[in-house]
Amino acid sequence: MTRSLLALPRWLHPAAWWIWALGLAAAASRTTNPLLLVLIIAVAAVVVSARKPDAPWGRSFMFFLRLGVAVIVIRVAVQLFLGAAFGTTILLPLPGLTLPSWLSGARLGGDITFESLLLAFYDGLRLATILMCVGAANSLASPSRLLKSVPAALYEFGVSVVVAMTFTPQLVTDVDRVRTARRLRGRPTSGVRAIAGSAMPVFEGALEKSVTLAAAMDSRGYGRRGAVSAARRRTNSVLLLIGLVAACIGAYALIAAGSPLALGLPMLVVGVSVCIVSITMSARAAVRTRYRPDPWALPETLVAGAGVIVAFSFVAGAWLSIAGLDTPSNPPTWPVLPLLPLIGLVIATTPAITAPVLPRSSPVQMKKIEVTA
Repeated sequence: MTRSLLALPRWLHPAAWWIWALGLAAAASRTTNPLLLVLIIAVAAVVVSARKPDAPWGRSFMFFLRLGVAVIVIRVAVQLFLGAAFGTTILLPLPGLTLPSWLSGARLGGDITFESLLLAFYDGLRLATILMCVGAANSLASPSRLLKSVPAALYEFGVSVVVAMTFTPQLVTDVDRVRTARRLRGRPTSGVRAIAGSAMPVFEGALEKSVTLAAAMDSRGYGRRGAVSAARRRTNSVLLLIGLVAACIGAYALIAAGSPLALGLPMLVVGVSVCIVSITMSARAAVRTRYRPDPWALPETLVAGAGVIVAFSFVAGAWLSIAGLDTPSNPPTWPVLPLLPLIGLVIATTPAITAPVLPRSSPVQMKKIEVTA
């Protein structure tokens, strides 16, 4: 009898992390309940702390956490000075300017009401939660390994996406490097002068890395294609465009409240199917091979399944009109915790255990030991 054992720690497939994170983001987009949103952030933080790699991109979550706080502050500030006030609980009476009728919905000054500030806080917290879910995926998934998993037909597009995703980790690394250099030289590391003095070295480093990346891509024959007729290339492009549009419509119908049930899932299935056909046909023209691709095993299925389940729990809660997903701000009410989304969040925490332990020093691929009894 022969069996395979996972002998060493390994890296999880990056697509599994992104599916899990996007499931959390989809769940956050379905609710304005601050308790659920804070729990989603807590779930992301717990998983990131348990499976965060010791790599430059592993520090992205803290950057997105600060970005989320800034989003909440900006959203509340916009409501304070420009948003239309509603509600009856006036916190601070202020003079305001009367704007023309074509600017209805906006204001300058005026009374500050508790209800309008609460609604702005809920909206800002929801957007911040979605950003933190994306930050969790950036912290957990290696960009280079994600690029290896992109289908051959979408390799050029995948390179663009991966380069865009590595911007935040590289920016965090460059800022830390410049701040360390300034600290060693006895210069201030906080304040307006420190930010102005750090901007130019960070921009120079970004430009240097861009030139190096362009030279590396050119030396590796980036963009080289196989012999395919122009008619087939156009057909593949049209099919891919149709599939992406149908998939976007179906995904939006699944997420948006009040959408017809018959529109969401069928459109999503049709769009994904057309995209798969287009990618399969386009892959014949790609001149690209993979070296030791990442496996998709049981841990990847468990992690991705946790993201799908938490998204489904929130979407099902919206379809079933479960109380507690949305917290009214006018009149203000105390938020409650609905059971179904709470179960989904508990399952979304399981990747902290089901994901394999990361290698300590360098990325190690999964090794299989064949044990013969």
